[in-house]
Amino acid sequence: MFLENASQKGWIEVICGSMFSGKTEELIRRLRRAQFANLRVEIFKPCVDTRYSDEEVVSHDAHAIRSTPVESAQNILLLTSDVDVVGLVEVCRQLADSGVRVIVAGLDMDFTGKPFGPMPALMATAEYVTKVHAICVRCGNLAHHSHRLTADEKQVMLGAQDSYEPICRHCFAELRKKERE
Repeated sequence: MFLENASQKGWIEVICGSMFSGKTEELIRRLRRAQFANLRVEIFKPCVDTRYSDEEVVSHDAHAIRSTPVESAQNILLLTSDVDVVGLVEVCRQLADSGVRVIVAGLDMDFTGKPFGPMPALMATAEYVTKVHAICVRCGNLAHHSHRLTADEKQVMLGAQDSYEPICRHCFAELRKKERE
């Protein structure tokens, strides 16, 4: 996306952390600030994410912002001709290179504690990375992990408090140790 102001440069911002750490809240906060500054803003989300709304990005505590559901990351490139700020996942580098401020929010690790999807590469290429933390529901320390409460082994499984809980490194290691026994 080429901005009207050719002197503006694009960049990538990544907001990452565990489930219930405030990633979506921070994304919505940044996008609302951009709207307040009269920037053209668009946020995209995968069509499969229908947890709280089909056409809004909604945080776990019900803050929401209008979004455009997309089937794939490639669809985003077709829909970004009239915006200054974009929230999305996979086409970040191309958009930033063409002058767009790109904000991405997502899990940094999956439920097994392994780096999740494109996030490691996005964090490595981003100009700004913000890691947000939840509070461990077991001991009260900072939570870095999303512990899955169900037996489902799929890497991607949409869910909320009925499916995940935020836990710290120590509690995660203890749970993994018990699972191996």
